[in-house]
Amino acid sequence: MPAPARLAAAASRHWHEMPADLRLFVGALCLFSLGSGIVEPAFNNYVHDTFAMAADTRGQLEFPRELPGFLVMVTSGLLYFLPEGRTAFVAMASAALGIAGLALSGQSFGSMIACMMLWSTGLHLLQPMRSAVILGFARPDRQAAILGSTGSITTVAVIFGSAIAWLLFMFAPKVPATYSAAFVGSAAVTALSALLVLRMRPPAHQAGPRPKLVFNWEYRLYYALSVLFGARKQIFMTFAPWVLITVFQRGPSTFAALSVIASLLGVPWNPLVGWLIDRFGERPVLVAEGVLLAGVCMGYGFAHRLGAGGTVLGLVYVCFMLDQLLFAVGMARTTLLSKIAARPEDVTASLSMGVTLDHAVSMSIPALGGAVWMAFGFEYVFVGAALLALLSSVVAAFVRVPAASGTRAGQPTTGAPD
Repeated sequence: MPAPARLAAAASRHWHEMPADLRLFVGALCLFSLGSGIVEPAFNNYVHDTFAMAADTRGQLEFPRELPGFLVMVTSGLLYFLPEGRTAFVAMASAALGIAGLALSGQSFGSMIACMMLWSTGLHLLQPMRSAVILGFARPDRQAAILGSTGSITTVAVIFGSAIAWLLFMFAPKVPATYSAAFVGSAAVTALSALLVLRMRPPAHQAGPRPKLVFNWEYRLYYALSVLFGARKQIFMTFAPWVLITVFQRGPSTFAALSVIASLLGVPWNPLVGWLIDRFGERPVLVAEGVLLAGVCMGYGFAHRLGAGGTVLGLVYVCFMLDQLLFAVGMARTTLLSKIAARPEDVTASLSMGVTLDHAVSMSIPALGGAVWMAFGFEYVFVGAALLALLSSVVAAFVRVPAASGTRAGQPTTGAPD
């Protein structure tokens, strides 16, 4: 059977094995991912073309963009009376309103900031809810597998969204009307995702209020990994597109095409990462992630030193896509927390705490990165990211998971202990 047919068959099998309510939630995530696939490849070019930003200003823009991530512990806590599924609805609706606002912002910098923050609030609030809802349906020994399967399915939606963005910006000029059309389409699809998630019935243990706040010293390695991931991740997310835009003069269609290719690779990659985590445990996967990311960062920062032409640009593209693929390893941090959690109800609040700690650094690191870029050159921004990735590997080496652990009290897992 050809590889695409095998992938389609595997995705179909995973889909039919899911409970009906999980299929509804994954369907909503697919619509949300479709909307994200349209808007995210265009956003960096949008702010560059509309507001003529330099690298330092672009770095400073990450503070308001990532502030909602830092505050996700607060927003999640304020909505504690809502179960995870209903909180996901609020997140998706907020993102839809923010994206729609971007379409109407014109050249008003203040309006753009406000709408970007509303969009970001929805994105970041959905992060812990997404993982918590999916884990709520998972057997303890199949946590990473179900995260990988759902990630693979929603990645297909990103492919379609990115393809739409690629077609739009390949055959239309980069003018305000084109960006507005992309944002309106993304907002409409994202709003549909919010409506669909309302039909889902949550797992029985997620039907009531959630803990407002959980900070447990026993989860310190998870917190440390979240902080280091946030710092390294935000450097690449902010400045990797900026290198392609300002150094290599690439437009929105390039980012859409790279997103399509990375997403196509992600369809088999996400389940593979899930299988590796369930088979070998979180520690070796997280250690390997840090080492690989260090190489990716150094390759991205110094590829241009090899000369000019298509080979160098191709290497930059490969590094860009490898970084996107390695985001899938984030499920190892999620399953790590679910296995060491003292109580099952700690998981959602602790995932929210992880997002907050992640963004405590990610909203400030880009400003420092922008200053380094302007003073020394962009290469040294990625040297810093590589060092953070290696430090993450060192911290991951101390990870230990109990031999019998699970997301629910008293339920052991048959996964390999660390």
